[in-house]
Amino acid sequence: MKQNPKTVRMWMICLLFSSCLATLENDRDFKMCGIWSHGNASRNLKYDLRTGCDRIEISANESTLSVRGSITAKCTRSSSIHLDSNPLQNQSNFCVFWDPLLDLLIVEVNGKKYILCEPKGLQGSCCTDLSLEDQKNASLYGIVKGSTHGDIINNDVMEIYTFKGDSINCKETFCDEASQKSRGANMIEEVLMKSNTIGRVDLPCAQGTVIEMEEGFTGLNLTLPAPRSVDPNMIPSVYLPSCLKSTTKTKSKVVCTYYKEQKLFQGGPPDSTLLGDVVGLSVENEIIKNLPEPVKIRFHHLPLPANCSVRCVSWDTRKDNEVNWRYEGCNTIKINERETECRCDHLTYFAILVQVEQRATVRHLKALTFITAVGCAVSLVSCVVLFYWLCKHRKVKKNQSSLVHRGLVVAIFLLCLFFILTGTIANVGNDTVCEITATLLHYSLLSTLCWMAMEVFHTFLLVHKVFSFSTTPPWVFYLGGFGLPALPVGILLLIGGIYGKRDIVPSENITGPYHMCWMSASDNGLLAHYIINVGLLAVVVSSGTVMLFLVMKEIRNRPDWKKTHVAFLSIWGLTCLFGTTWGLGFLGFGPLSEAILFLFCIINSLQGFFLMLRYYALERIKKKDDSSSDGSSSGSSKQHMLHTHENS
Repeated sequence: MKQNPKTVRMWMICLLFSSCLATLENDRDFKMCGIWSHGNASRNLKYDLRTGCDRIEISANESTLSVRGSITAKCTRSSSIHLDSNPLQNQSNFCVFWDPLLDLLIVEVNGKKYILCEPKGLQGSCCTDLSLEDQKNASLYGIVKGSTHGDIINNDVMEIYTFKGDSINCKETFCDEASQKSRGANMIEEVLMKSNTIGRVDLPCAQGTVIEMEEGFTGLNLTLPAPRSVDPNMIPSVYLPSCLKSTTKTKSKVVCTYYKEQKLFQGGPPDSTLLGDVVGLSVENEIIKNLPEPVKIRFHHLPLPANCSVRCVSWDTRKDNEVNWRYEGCNTIKINERETECRCDHLTYFAILVQVEQRATVRHLKALTFITAVGCAVSLVSCVVLFYWLCKHRKVKKNQSSLVHRGLVVAIFLLCLFFILTGTIANVGNDTVCEITATLLHYSLLSTLCWMAMEVFHTFLLVHKVFSFSTTPPWVFYLGGFGLPALPVGILLLIGGIYGKRDIVPSENITGPYHMCWMSASDNGLLAHYIINVGLLAVVVSSGTVMLFLVMKEIRNRPDWKKTHVAFLSIWGLTCLFGTTWGLGFLGFGPLSEAILFLFCIINSLQGFFLMLRYYALERIKKKDDSSSDGSSSGSSKQHMLHTHENS
């Protein structure tokens, strides 16, 4: 069958690309195996190893298996080992293992291991990524079915295989490999145990110390090694009891590992998070559990908010392949607000798990705070401009609409001002200043809601008492907008303990709460919040919604209402005046809760800007209508009064 030239070319490109990937994906460790075809006479293992990173040559003939080259970091050895021989055997299985991180080279012949280079600690720069450079055929004796990592290189009899190396940072490469494994922490502890080092061992992803317990071990207190960037006062400490030492062994090693980064331990309950540090403890070739005297791990941390609870947890790798933090086997002892001690009857990985009440955390708190602060800043400027316009037109239009609007603008200005200041004062000010700021912020919020209620009340007078609304004295509005909020605030001040610093905990970082001056989270503070704030908000939103529908019913037949932009502007303007947008706060549940929360912050923080925009747009519409009007009256007198109110 004739092949399409384009198809053939595509297959060739794919094969070339696959071969390139194969050369790029070499393993850090090296394993070369094969069948050594030899004679029946005595046999030897000959090796000549030197430091550097050039190449390694593995060869075989009738009587000798040879390993020579320059790939080690510290090992320099040259010798010959006599191998056990069997006259009836003319083939032997062998493997060459090379671990560059440990500088460890092992040759295994017929199941017996020969250590040519012993580990001398963990190496920084090492020779790895050994790739095939050359191979030489043999006639009778040599290496049959040579393979690397299980992949056959050549089925024929070969005399020599030559592999070329490349120098890399072994510690960083090893940490990258461990972070991609579900049991990467186990890999780290195994390497630390094999490093043949007593004392401190450092890796980019973990720091550990290897302790040798000898006969007569009576226990040990130690502070774990840590990076220089870590505050010495925040490093965990460990107490190892004497019962860790096995009575059947003269010596045994225990590895204590400190993990500052949590990427190796992702997992756990969705409503909890790790406090920060993880400590790993293990004894060489032993499973330690049910200790008569517990190990003690003391964690140091920053003070946590009152709504956070801490518990000691452990990940038992014998039970769970994936990270699964369990409470069993550990007791939590709170030393003080900055120290927590875990007392556990087994050895594994230990950490502090912080649980926060779901209602006490806020998702995307940083973004919401930024959006609200920017919106409040815009509203501050808008309120100043709008207040100037209203005062300027007060001399021309002496009506109560302007009075009520000015009161609402002042209340919103104060609310935005104190909200912007509350975070800064909570962080830098003293408790007294923060309490005063919290009081003023609460008063401004209540005053804003009350002036919205005054807007509803005033519109009611316009709609149902259009011929007598001007008889209402101005002090009634001032009393309702500025005087009424002072009453509950004064009562709360007399009770005491209501206002002060409040911590708002972000769900993304529960150890870094946002501080603000507001009502406390105590029982009295929460009770006052729900009765006064939520209660008043419910009254304002419900009455504003009702009044919005009544006004729409009254003016829907006006000629101007049929214009889309006028209808939208009227509805949106009245919505801002009546405070119905604050009703979004009652819808913060369900799958759209986060979207509604963002809308709530955006719309209500920009309320001053929307009011200024509404006033400016209605003034332009009024001037346009006045310029095109022939002086005739349209609609009833009540509709004319509503038109006047809407423009003002």
